[in-house]
Order: sequence, then structure tokens, then C-alpha cells
Amino acid sequence: QVQLVESGGGLVQAGGSLRLSCAASGSTASIKAVGWYRQVPGKQRELVARISKLGRTNYAESVKDRCAISMDNDLNTVSLTLLSLKPEATAVYYCNAESQYNGLEYWGQGTQVTVSS
Repeated sequence: QVQLVESGGGLVQAGGSLRLSCAASGSTASIKAVGWYRQVPGKQRELVARISKLGRTNYAESVKDRCAISMDNDLNTVSLTLLSLKPEATAVYYCNAESQYNGLEYWGQGTQVTVSS
């Protein structure tokens, strides 16, 4: 089992930045990649950025010039830096860990990001 705890969300003005963190605990050696997703009410959860254990990253086209994903301690902590935030970035941001085994995935409880105009 892997437990994920997100932090760093909050209220920010348009144009501002935030750094979200995802702290993993438990069977962290099983994690092969960590992603950040976001969801607004009534819409599907969507990928924002993902980083693999080897450090390979991929980003959603809509955010790739305005965010950066990074990891410390071999995916035990994964951060997402959001820059030049726009109101449409308002969402609950979730951390997701992909296990090497049996397609298991784990989710955090989410952290709210609100961007005011």
C-alpha cells in the first residue's frame, strides 16, 4: 500500500504561482511514476503532469509552458510548480502513484487550488 498526501494548494491571484507537493509513504519502492491530475466539478479528472522513476516527464498541452514537475528522494516527494496561473486552473489537484505491480494505482485526497481574477 502507498499513502499519498498533497499539500500546497490555496488561493492565489491570476498571474501568481503555487508549488504543490505530494508526499508518499508506505510501499514507495513499488512506485514507478507519479502524476498530478486536476478535476473541476462536472468534468473528468485530467492529467496535468507526470514523472517516472527515471525522471521522464510529460505534460498536458494546456499547461506545459507554465508548470514543472520534479521529484526528490526517488519519487517519495513529487512537486508541481504552477506558474502564471489563470482562473481556469481552479480545480482540485490530485496526486497519483502508479505501482509496478498489477496495474495498481493510488490517489491522494486532493488539494484545492483557486485562482482569482
